Amino acid sequence: MSSSGTGSGTVNGGISFWYAEDGLPVPREPLPGDASADVVIVGGGYTGLWTAYYLKRAEPSLRVTVLEQRFCGYGASGRNGGWLYNGVAGRDRYAGLHGHEAAVRLQRAMNETVGEVVRVAAREGIEADVHQGGVLEVAYTPAQLARLKAFHEHELSYGERDRELYGARETAERIRVADAVGSAWTPHGARLHPVKLVKGLAAAAEALGVAIHERTPVTEIRPGHAVTPYGTVRAPYVLRCTEGFTASLKGQRRTWLPMNSSMIATERLSSEQWARIGWEGRETLGDMAHAYMYAQRTADDRIALGGRGVPYRFGSRTDHDGGTQQATVDALHAILVRFFPSLAGVRVEHAWSGVLGVPRDWCATVTLDRATGLGWAGGYVGSGVATTNLAARTLRDLVRLDSGRAGPTELTGLPWVGHKVRKWEPEPFRWIGVHGMYATYRTADRRELTTRSARSSRLARMADRVAGRH
Repeated sequence: MSSSGTGSGTVNGGISFWYAEDGLPVPREPLPGDASADVVIVGGGYTGLWTAYYLKRAEPSLRVTVLEQRFCGYGASGRNGGWLYNGVAGRDRYAGLHGHEAAVRLQRAMNETVGEVVRVAAREGIEADVHQGGVLEVAYTPAQLARLKAFHEHELSYGERDRELYGARETAERIRVADAVGSAWTPHGARLHPVKLVKGLAAAAEALGVAIHERTPVTEIRPGHAVTPYGTVRAPYVLRCTEGFTASLKGQRRTWLPMNSSMIATERLSSEQWARIGWEGRETLGDMAHAYMYAQRTADDRIALGGRGVPYRFGSRTDHDGGTQQATVDALHAILVRFFPSLAGVRVEHAWSGVLGVPRDWCATVTLDRATGLGWAGGYVGSGVATTNLAARTLRDLVRLDSGRAGPTELTGLPWVGHKVRKWEPEPFRWIGVHGMYATYRTADRRELTTRSARSSRLARMADRVAGRH
């Protein structure tokens, strides 16, 4: 083992740590040839599977087909940090476009979505290691503390009255993060095992009669058609649920940027190590740095921790089965030790990467074009574990509304429905822009650590404006 804890014993890639226990699944049969359906869904991740599940529960007679290029959960749904929480990308922008009350309705729907996922998992017998400990976000510099307090007040303005703000002592009673000066906690969050959820969801959809074809890449989507090397599925509704892999589809290279996020998982920690850390509530854990980190205490007592790493590959390319640069693994290990210095010698057993979908304005969207029957949902910017569920129920309602099977619902009236956004810049401008943005965020974090100023770095504010995040 190297001194960094990331030596030759670390498994790098292999899709993700979440597959380590049971191994990779045996893929289902590919599409046997040309076929027809009432709804064809492209993508076998959370969005696609939730959509198929809810459509079949609402309309059992519908013929629903899911096409997945590798196997269900190969993408972000099988590689994420297991944060089931109430964040939704773009809420503040939607408040500006549609009014504050419209954004409050979106936030309320997200708050309720956390409980919806937990309820469905229980109903379907999906054992996904769910623990509803909420979300704890910590600050360990004066600037982070100022942002934390502002963030807390901002969330209260969207109706989240049950969140709590803690000082240094109260934070340490929950978890002993080095130099933590404050934290904020919301009950609208849970830890889960991403792969156990996606496997259970696929099985539940199949049990309802959904046809799932894996090893079936879709090369083109056009009205009424999903084209694959094995045949074309024709359907009145074709729903694109491909998130970070959207750029691989014909004509979609600049639609959503495939942003990389990387993770590490430690070896199991001993009871003595946990006694030094705390974390008895098993909250999901984040911070207020500009280059954000996220972590969970797993059901088998490891720490799984993630961050951006190398944020973007030129030409919207994606990684090969989760392989991760050693520099990224070392950087994530450094964050682990920054938070918990007593774990400096703990071994990192697994490292991996995945891609998430980022629209140019950083807003998640759900759309069904009634003129063409083409629909899509995504652009979750890293908060998709819960948002996929709300997006899927919204797609269900939009299909039922368009087909005359049901009327408008609260979900079809949410402000993210039908939102339009411009495409990303062509290369090399988007590569330069994204790498420059995250380099600036990291520099801002370093400056805040050294200056101890309560004012956020101007560099970060500049990067936000260039990125179009505010």
